[in-house]
Amino acid sequence: MVQSSWRQDAAPLTDFDAAYANSAAIAGSQSYPPRWAAAATAFREHLASAGRARLDRAYGPAPRNRYDLFFPDGAPLGLVVFVHGGYWKAFDKSLWSHLAEGALQRGHAVAMPSYTLCPDATIRAITREIGAFLDHVADEVRGPIRLSGHSAGGHLVSRMLCTDAPIARATADRIDRTVSISGVHDLRPLLATGMHDILQFDLAEARAESPALLEPRANIDITCLVGGAELGEFRRQNALLANVWHGFGVLTRAVERPGKHHFDVIDELRDPASELVAILTGAPNS
Repeated sequence: MVQSSWRQDAAPLTDFDAAYANSAAIAGSQSYPPRWAAAATAFREHLASAGRARLDRAYGPAPRNRYDLFFPDGAPLGLVVFVHGGYWKAFDKSLWSHLAEGALQRGHAVAMPSYTLCPDATIRAITREIGAFLDHVADEVRGPIRLSGHSAGGHLVSRMLCTDAPIARATADRIDRTVSISGVHDLRPLLATGMHDILQFDLAEARAESPALLEPRANIDITCLVGGAELGEFRRQNALLANVWHGFGVLTRAVERPGKHHFDVIDELRDPASELVAILTGAPNS
C-alpha cells in the first residue's frame, strides 16, 4: 500500500475542463469502453449459465433503476456493491460485470446498479436512487455490506456514509467497509467545467451533495484509492476526503497506486489476491 503523496501545485488551477478530462489524459482511452463491454458480457454470460446471476432486476420505478446480482460458489459471506462512474451522465451496469470476479472468489455476492443519468436526473436524485437500491438489495443477501464505486460512483458510495444519507438505519448499520476509487468528493469545482451544462446543479446542491463538506456517520471505515498517474485534481480529491473525515474520528485511508491511471486503477477488483479486494471483503490484516 502506498499512502497518498499528493501535494498542492504552485500555480493556481485555471483550466477546470482539462483538470477533469480523464479521457484526454489517457493514451488510447477510446479503446477502454469496448474492452470493458466485451469482458463484462462474457463474464455475465458465464455466471448466468452457471445459475449464479440474477440479471436486470428492478429496485425502483425509473427505467434505469435496474441491477445485476452475482453469487459466489456457495453461501455468500456478505455483499459487495460496485457503483459505476461516468460523471453521473454516462455508462450503465453492463460494462463492469467482470469487476465482480475478485469479491466473488472471496465468497461474497456482488451487486451492480444502474441509475438515471444527468440531465434526466439531478445528482441529488441519483443519490436517492442509490440509497433506494441499497435498501432493496440489503434484503437479498445477509451479512455485512461493503461498498465500492469508481469516479462518480466513488462520490455516490461515499455519500452513503454521511449522516444524512438517504438509506434506512438498518442498511447503514450493515455497511462496514467502503472504497471510493478515484472519487469526486467535492462537487464545487465542477461548476466551472463545461459538463455543468449536463449536470445542471448549482452551488447549493454542490454543497449539499459533496461528502467532503458533510459529516460522516460514526464507526465508518473508508479507503480512498486513486492512481498515481491520474490527473492532479483526482489525486487531490482522493486525499481531501480521507483528510477531512479523519478529523471526525473515523477510520480513513488515502492510497495511491503508482503508475495507474483513471481507467486501469479499477482492474485490481478482478484479482481475488489483490489488496483492494482484501480490504473490501474483510480479509485479515486488511
